[in-house]
Amino acid sequence: MNRSMPTPVRVSTAKGFIEYLDSGSETDTAPVLCLHGAMGGYDQSWALGETILESGYRTLSLSRPGYPGTPMSSGHSPEEQADLYAALMDTLGINKITVAAISGGGPSAIQFALRHREKCERLILCSTLAEPSKTKIPFSFKIFTILARFPFFTRFMKRNAVNNLNRVMTRSIADEKIRSRTMADEGVMKLFRIVLIGMYDNIDQRLEGTAADIRMSQTFTAPIEEIRVPTLIIHGTDDKVVPFSEHGKKLAQSIPDAVLCSIEGGEHVSIFTHRKMVRAAVRKFMS
Repeated sequence: MNRSMPTPVRVSTAKGFIEYLDSGSETDTAPVLCLHGAMGGYDQSWALGETILESGYRTLSLSRPGYPGTPMSSGHSPEEQADLYAALMDTLGINKITVAAISGGGPSAIQFALRHREKCERLILCSTLAEPSKTKIPFSFKIFTILARFPFFTRFMKRNAVNNLNRVMTRSIADEKIRSRTMADEGVMKLFRIVLIGMYDNIDQRLEGTAADIRMSQTFTAPIEEIRVPTLIIHGTDDKVVPFSEHGKKLAQSIPDAVLCSIEGGEHVSIFTHRKMVRAAVRKFMS
């Protein structure tokens, strides 16, 4: 897809307020609910949909609780967040939806498939957890979240990211060849910049949700073997944030009839670095 980001809409549901972007129209193919990861928001949910989906889909790109426009009170746990998504569907008059989630959006997407099976058409999990995360949170990140509350610091960090994009991308893409190839793809970079640079916009509205996501990632458990909706797992084999062997592989083995798209050499941002492969897998899965 190659659309402009729409204007965000904030609505009140039976479970609380939520802010989202509505792309496409009701005449498009069955809608897709897009869920961002840590340090995200509706903008990154939108980037997820635009990256993995081809044209013809209506996407609802949310800010999960604790992110821009959606208060933390709308959902403190993956279960509560799943119920919030169901309430949004009721508010909008949508009966069934495909859910696509990346990274920290995974726990609530899994709970949606478990708690609201009748509303869940399909499930797409990109670089998501299967069990509690063992990945240590760097101390530098804790310092960053403190400094990020000061506008002068975020302005400096954003300017630094814009001027030193290759160095910034090195943190996400260790492989030089893959990084160079990704940077040369203008279509991919337009969307990847929303994650790499866009997160500095309204960053103070992303911190509470990120802190909650970190807590949830360390305690998350769910009976994933009880999921009964068609599921696609997309995971890089070299993911250092959410290791493939502990999460992607386990999801594929535990969820009945799940389809696995394992991306050889892919890291946590494989949907960007291997977009063509991911899109092909999603196209086949959605057909």
